Parts: sequence; structure tokens; C-alpha cells
Amino acid sequence: MAKLTVRQLESLTEADDGKTLREDGGIVGKVRAGVRGITVLFRYEFKLDGRKHDHRLGSWPKKSLAELRAERDVAKTKVAKGIDPTKANKAAKIEVQAAIAATIAEAERQTTDNLTVADLFAEWLKDGVARQDGNAELTRTFNKDVLPKIGKKKIRELSERDLLSVLRSVRERGLNRTVVILNNDMGQMLRWGEKRKPWRGLMVDGNPADLVDVEKLLDADYHEERDRILTAEEIRELRDIFARLESDYSDLPAGEKYSGIRPVTTRVQCAVWLCLSTLCRIGELLKAEWKHVDLDAGTWFIPAENTKGKRGKRQDHHVFLSPFALSQFKRLHAETGDTPFCFPSKSKTSHVCVKTVSKQIGDRQCRFKNRKKPLPGRQHNDTLVLAGGANGEWTPHDLRRTGATMMQSLGIALDIIDRCQNHVMKGKVRRHYLHHDYAQEKAEAWRLLGDRIEQILSADNVIHGQFKRA
Repeated sequence: MAKLTVRQLESLTEADDGKTLREDGGIVGKVRAGVRGITVLFRYEFKLDGRKHDHRLGSWPKKSLAELRAERDVAKTKVAKGIDPTKANKAAKIEVQAAIAATIAEAERQTTDNLTVADLFAEWLKDGVARQDGNAELTRTFNKDVLPKIGKKKIRELSERDLLSVLRSVRERGLNRTVVILNNDMGQMLRWGEKRKPWRGLMVDGNPADLVDVEKLLDADYHEERDRILTAEEIRELRDIFARLESDYSDLPAGEKYSGIRPVTTRVQCAVWLCLSTLCRIGELLKAEWKHVDLDAGTWFIPAENTKGKRGKRQDHHVFLSPFALSQFKRLHAETGDTPFCFPSKSKTSHVCVKTVSKQIGDRQCRFKNRKKPLPGRQHNDTLVLAGGANGEWTPHDLRRTGATMMQSLGIALDIIDRCQNHVMKGKVRRHYLHHDYAQEKAEAWRLLGDRIEQILSADNVIHGQFKRA
């Protein structure tokens, strides 16, 4: 058999479809005529172990005759060594694929090994936690206190010392409560990761959060559960402070007002008296909208999404306003009634931050803060310290506790006080079957509380001492 030539292949037509071409050395071609023209599929025929085999060489004109013959020569050499070239090529391909897979696996392993606290936080935030505020506060605290310090730390190298360093830096600012919350949040994140790939494989020495004893970081006199209650004298003192600050600021010459101590805003004053007289949480109050406040009927509706509690257990709350509480809402309405929100933000498109009032009250009790210097744009004085500081700092939530204790001292039943505070009834069966709303009982409880607050604030009615707990 003569050698095939390019001219011979180029002269092939559709009439040659199916024709077999042969060349010395075992090269066999099969002519195919298709829409793309003439193609010749070549193979190498050989015998190995007494059996006939063939090995694909490729096609012309995609490969030249020279390339096809070179392919044949390589295959022929392997056959001479007793190797099937088709199986050899298949094995080589498998080896290449295995090498690629190994390279990818190694790259993925190295990527996994290099996963950091910031990576875990991002994953946890996306799939592992859903707070009522959309994780806004969680994101803020981690961005402020955790990620700048240990965000780049590899999970496999994370130790309790790293977590303690974060907590100690917060403790140095005198924030015991924040230390507790941050420790709980970091522990929750790490426990979530400990149950899932790839994070659990990185905690080869266990979860470092399990080794942190947060109690050793806190002040000896710190108690997780606050019991601060304002006395009758402190409530009157608070009223007098509000009035004195307004009077003092008003009396300042025009040139001194900028540097003078500004009075507590009407909005904050209203928030204080409403927390005390309705037992609401400060966050519930600051999210309030005027469409939910009926000044004629004297009611305030708090939708479930604005209340505190676990998902699925939050419940709507109806507050029957005492004359005192109603007067505070009317005072507030005169200032913010032109907006949808009782406590609007500067843009008036949403409510203020739920921490606004707590911050403003805390800034005016700076002796209880471990601040080396005033915070930018914030008050830094002791104008709202009560009783000379003898009873410690007070917060908006203490007003809720104080109001509840006042109700208790008035002889109001504990379950009615719980309902006025919108506490979820304990026991699934009771929640399922008992649906009386106690509207009259709650309205009377709020009325009695409002009357007592008015008595305390009345200059002609002095009530001494602290409210008694039953």
C-alpha cells in the first residue's frame, strides 16, 4: 500500500462517503461526507496479545497527515512495549484529572484552613442568626469591638485568650453589661459554627468560648439583674431637674447659650414620664407611630413587631392611657404630630434609634461612666444624677420597673401587672385556652398608677420613702 497524499485526500467527494483508505504502517481512514465537507477519520490498526485492536489517531483535515503519522509512531512504540496505546492515553487522562482534582482539593483545604473570625461572622449573620432589629445592633457591636481586634484571626488558631482580649478591652471602658452581652454573642456564633462544616473541622481543640469565665472579668459588685427603683423623692427631683435646666438655659445671655448646658428635650422628658406611667419598654415607645395613638379614646396600640420577645411569641399590646400618660402624649403631639412618628428621626422618614433616649440619659450621669473624655457631640455632665448618686445610675428601663413596683404597692394583682408590661403568659396550654384580655382591670391599674405619679409630682402632696415590694 502506497502512502496517502494530501492531493488524494483533497480530491475526495461526497461520492466517496464510506470509502476506506489504507496506508502502510497500519493507518486506516474512513471517509465521511457531511455539511461541513469531507472528513477522514483515521485509526491505527495493530495486534496485541494475539488480538486485533485499533487506536484512534484523529481526523483530517483537522490534523495533517504528518501529525497523524506521528501519532501512529507514538502508538506503535507503545505496542512494541506491550502497551495498549488507547488504554495508556485513557490512564494518562485519568492521572491528569486526578492531579487537577488534587490541586483543587488542596486549594480548597488551604482556603478552609485560612477561614477567619470575620468569615464565620459573615456566614453566621447570613444563615445563623435573625434578631428583631435585623441584626443591626449585632453588626454594630462586632464591627466596633470584635472584628477590629480578632476579625483576621484564623478559626483554627482562635483561643480563649483572643476572646478574653476582646472582653477585657470592653471591660476597660467600664461596660460590664456589654461584656456579658458580647460574651454571649461570641459564644452563640462559635457554637453555631461548631455544629457545621467547615467550621467544626477547624476547632480541633474544641470551642474556645467554652473556656471563657466571664464572671472573673466583671466588677465584684456587678449584678446581671438590675433592681434599681426610683424613690418618690427621686421622681420629684427629676421633675425639678427638668424645670431647672430649662430655666437656667433660658436665663443665659445669648452669647453663652452655645457653651451652656442645654435642657433635656421635651421628647426625652415625655419619654421618661411615659415609660414610668405605661410600663412600656423604651424601644417600644421610640418606635411608636401616631396612627397607633388615639388621643380621643386615650389608647395606644403597640404592634407585635415592635415588642420584645422570641419570634412567634411576640404579641400585640393595648395600653389604656391614664390622664397623666395621655397628657404626655398630647404634649409630645404638639411637637411631633406633623410626622408619622411620635419620636421621628432628623429626616422624619423613620423613628429615632431605640438607644437615643438611653444614651442621652446616660450622658448626663457621666460619673457612672468610665470615659476618659466626652464623646463627640454628646453631653458630658451629671445633671440627671439623682439623690446625689447614692442609689447609682438610673436608666429608662428602671422607670418600667419603678412603675410596676408602684402598681404592686397599690395592691394591684401581679398577673395584671404582668399584662400591663405585656409579659407573655407562661404555659402553652394557658396561652391556648385563656383569652380574656383583662382590658378593664388593666385600664384601672394604669389609672391608679397615673394618679399616684400625679400625687408624687404635686407640690402639695409629699410622699416619702421608697415603694414597697409585696
